[in-house]
Amino acid sequence: MQVFGKFSTNFDMDYLVEQYMYINESEDEKITVDDLKNMLKKKRKHVAGTVFLYNPERSPVGYKMSRFLQEDRFDKYDEFVPLNESPKDYILNAGFKEHYKGKLVEIRYLFNYNRENIEPTPIIEEFDADLDKLTSTQFTRYDRHLNYIDIPKIRLTGKFVFFGIGHKYDRHHKAIIAYARALSAHVNKLDKNVVFMYDNNYDPDECIERAYYPSPYAGGKAREVRANAVKAIFKPMPPQIIKI
Repeated sequence: MQVFGKFSTNFDMDYLVEQYMYINESEDEKITVDDLKNMLKKKRKHVAGTVFLYNPERSPVGYKMSRFLQEDRFDKYDEFVPLNESPKDYILNAGFKEHYKGKLVEIRYLFNYNRENIEPTPIIEEFDADLDKLTSTQFTRYDRHLNYIDIPKIRLTGKFVFFGIGHKYDRHHKAIIAYARALSAHVNKLDKNVVFMYDNNYDPDECIERAYYPSPYAGGKAREVRANAVKAIFKPMPPQIIKI
């Protein structure tokens, strides 16, 4: 497994605007950034599908996680760079390596702002306020093009979509809830095999309607359950929806 990403910046904020995971054919086989670029010229051939997660917490190889990489002399914005692998990557890779060796999987995010632990912070309040402004000419706190998905214009390559954007939306953040549900509704209308894990709270149709998509990552006792669910989702071909 190798992970590549493209960072963009606006003022003092970094966004991870593109990310791909490559599933190596063997332990010895590696690809370069140039190889990645060549593969992306023929996306239909090389990209197996897309994963949607909540937000990135990533760093380029040679750097630690940072709120603003430029302060650490990072100078490769808007070009692909290798990313440091994380334990979360191994959970996805364990599912993908069954059928997708030699393929790329695109990783996309509900929010592209590259920062750790954003969910319990005022950042979410600012996202919620921003989303109310996206269809207007008002200024947003976070870059409207770099941070948010233009849902009507979204383009996806590959046969599957795995939703793992989460499900614990604060009921007060109505714009975020509407945004997640709009993404869910739009993607489920596309000609893709949409998969996710679900629990006793809702059946699959209700999950799609509510954008209730448990993350593949969890702590405590749920950690192994979620990791095993990812494997179960991608064990068959095509992948399937799994109850946890």
